[in-house]
Amino acid sequence: MTATAKLIRERGSTGTSVQELMSSVGLTHGGFYKHFKSKDELLGLAVTAAFGELASQLTQISEDFPDRAQAWRELLGGYLSTEHRDDSGAGCASTALACDAARAPAGSPLRTSYLTGVGHAIALIAEFQEAPGQTEDDAHRRAIVGFATMVGALTLARATGRTPLSDTILQVVHDALEGDQPTELPDTT
Repeated sequence: MTATAKLIRERGSTGTSVQELMSSVGLTHGGFYKHFKSKDELLGLAVTAAFGELASQLTQISEDFPDRAQAWRELLGGYLSTEHRDDSGAGCASTALACDAARAPAGSPLRTSYLTGVGHAIALIAEFQEAPGQTEDDAHRRAIVGFATMVGALTLARATGRTPLSDTILQVVHDALEGDQPTELPDTT
């Protein structure tokens, strides 16, 4: 399922045929319905796998960096990097599949998996936002703002791909979320 998750993050759900999806899991197109009820079911499973990768990465950062502030800096550094921008197949499912999830019918496997994945990611990021004297709700709100901002920044950076503007978006949002002083903006025209 990892290969299918990578494929749909690279091409999107509508840009990937059943044959390509089946090939990514080592099966033939003819055997599709022996394994899955529909393309939607396979897409839902692939989205779940993609968000599972994100959850694993977040958990690993949390384990590697018990200091919450350092964990947050590590997350920002990796998420808002040019390497992450340039590797959509291994990148965040939230960014790569947002439009697909928005267009999917309510209750579809893709939308359901996306909703569950975003909720889980926010819950994990909220752990990075915990601070003495603040409530769980405060941490959850900060996680939503941080995650939505990161996803938006990465989406814009990919859409403006490998240009000075793209690099600037990543840097400015990184600095803002880390609380650093703003860097001087380069000419992006």
